[in-house]
Amino acid sequence: MPTYSLRKLLPLAGLLALAAAPARAQGPEKTDAAALAKIKDEGMNRSKVMETAFYLTDVCGPRLAGSEGLARANAWTQKKLTEYGLANAAVEPWGDFGRGWDIDKSYVAMTKPYYHAMIGVPKAWTPSTPGGALRKQVIVVKATTEADLAKYQGQLRDKIVLLPVATPPQPNFEPDARRLTADDLQKLADAPATAPMTAANRPVEPATAERTAALLAARALRTKLNDMLIAEGAAAVLSPGRGTDGTVFTTNGAPYAADAKPVLPELEMSTEDQLRLIRLAEAGIPVEVELETKTRFQTQDLKGYNVVAEIPGTDRKLKSEVVMLGAHLDSWHAATGATDNAAGCAVMMEAVRILKASGLKPRRTIRIALWGEEEEGLHGSRNYVKNHFADPATMQLKPDHERLAGYFNLDNGAGKIRGIYAQGNEAVKPIFTAWLAPFADMGATTVTLRNTGSTDHVAFDAVGLPGFQFIQDGLDYFARTHHSNQDTYDRLVADDLKQASVVVASFVYNAAMRDQKLPRKPLPAPTPPRAQ
Repeated sequence: MPTYSLRKLLPLAGLLALAAAPARAQGPEKTDAAALAKIKDEGMNRSKVMETAFYLTDVCGPRLAGSEGLARANAWTQKKLTEYGLANAAVEPWGDFGRGWDIDKSYVAMTKPYYHAMIGVPKAWTPSTPGGALRKQVIVVKATTEADLAKYQGQLRDKIVLLPVATPPQPNFEPDARRLTADDLQKLADAPATAPMTAANRPVEPATAERTAALLAARALRTKLNDMLIAEGAAAVLSPGRGTDGTVFTTNGAPYAADAKPVLPELEMSTEDQLRLIRLAEAGIPVEVELETKTRFQTQDLKGYNVVAEIPGTDRKLKSEVVMLGAHLDSWHAATGATDNAAGCAVMMEAVRILKASGLKPRRTIRIALWGEEEEGLHGSRNYVKNHFADPATMQLKPDHERLAGYFNLDNGAGKIRGIYAQGNEAVKPIFTAWLAPFADMGATTVTLRNTGSTDHVAFDAVGLPGFQFIQDGLDYFARTHHSNQDTYDRLVADDLKQASVVVASFVYNAAMRDQKLPRKPLPAPTPPRAQ
């Protein structure tokens, strides 16, 4: 990718006027049936999407922010995009992130009153067990206040601490996986536009304030517990992971900041294993656990990275404008991040491969971006937007802001595309409706004015750029795979990813070929970061 010069910012008043100016009227939206036929043929009959997903998951492995797995994926995707014939493929730094972290070994088992191998995942950014494997007695620590913590003083040295399970598992009579029904899609189609969430309109209702206060209090108590465990000489911590039936939804156990305070080795356990240990201990039966974790902090490079590459535009007037598509490349570490979000990356890489293999010549430049460090706060996309387009805190626009025609994102699991969220942009609804029409027989029909959040398109929307996320079948994404030890290649549905690839390729191609850029909403007001 070419180096972007930090040219003088355009005057804000002038750009506000440009953003507010109405687009020239167009007739009915035009699409190229011959090009669409080529896209469908290549994407459905010679697909590489599952091959790509295999390399991102099974070969590259878990891709936690800053880890060796993410570095492998960055290098592999850069190489692969170059092989597809894209130009300017680069692993582009976006700024400082913090420490990376890798697991070399992890093992946990109950050894008394009998042997039982257990399911546990080290919390991200927690240290190794010192000196190798530990074999220690356990102690259950239940504390909701600082006064409760005081009860355990003098009892924790050399113990493995068990934390309680807040919600024991209950029978579940609903399926883990489901597709959107016709009724679900109709409700989305009929939904009115919703205002984007900003610092100015975030709700501060009493119930919300109470929940926020409770969350902050729980975090503060956990910090005090960590300090107490270290001071008392505890050996390690086993905490309950969210999930049942052997599924563990994982998180981080310490900050990724280079100067983060030390914590103990900690594993998130399957609910069933944690509850067995607690029941035995509370019955007065001696319980011994053996565990070993070997983890490594990556401190030699604290930067975060995105992978970018381009299909150069061919129109003399329009090739300086850009259509972008993207998905986040990083994952959590308990599995190989298949549905979150190797699936999205594989689809986006397949979309640009289809366009190149079909011999199509887009008028505008098409740029793919595979974002890093999304899971910790959309860092890759937010910093890319800040570096290249605008800072939402000041809404001072850079020259490339005017040249972005649109951005398309995929990050809601591995289900097929059923439509697209218009993010309250009423002017794009008829355009997207026309673009979806050829895919009605493939199940993609719905344009909703509703907003959706929590993924990388919001970085573009926050600075007035047309950024969109596709509607996808949920399958078992939130019920079973999202951030869990079940998020593996086996959860992917090949036909769904093929369908998604051709839908994305067609949307990107249509955006690159139309006479005008996609319509924009009014430029948002600056949104300074919310006070923590």
